Amino acid sequence: MRRSHLLTPALLSLTALTLLTACTSQPESLASSSPSQSATFPAVSGAAGAEPVIAPPTGTPPTELLTRDLIAGSGPAATAESTVTVNYVGVSWSDGAIFDSSWKRGTPAEFSLTQVITGWAQGLTGAQVGTRREIIIPPTLGYGETGQGAIKPNETLVFVVDILGVK
Repeated sequence: MRRSHLLTPALLSLTALTLLTACTSQPESLASSSPSQSATFPAVSGAAGAEPVIAPPTGTPPTELLTRDLIAGSGPAATAESTVTVNYVGVSWSDGAIFDSSWKRGTPAEFSLTQVITGWAQGLTGAQVGTRREIIIPPTLGYGETGQGAIKPNETLVFVVDILGVK
């Protein structure tokens, strides 16, 4: 009987330590912390403020919205109703081709998060000025079965976005 009383505190301590360790780990993805999902982010290179280069995505595209901050900002955070000023580049998951880039146009873009695709609105909400965020948007939160312009139907989109301003 006495022996089981000693094991119970030890097991409780081990369980508490395991839970504490799990709760304090930092997920790579803000939208989904699944390890299998976080491994799907394409590599991104390029200096802060310069146009990023997104490596061609590989593997099966994720089915959930995924985000990760490549550079953490410290300015005001975007809300679901904010208007953001951004520089961005977007590539198609299927072929890695750039379909849009504000850097290539030579001027930042300004968008109300109430007027963009759902994946952009959800993916940028909470981002602070100064943040460089990578966002993977599944078709259900992007352009879906119809596509648009250079974006094929049912395309998963990958964006890297620099948050320059929030109103």
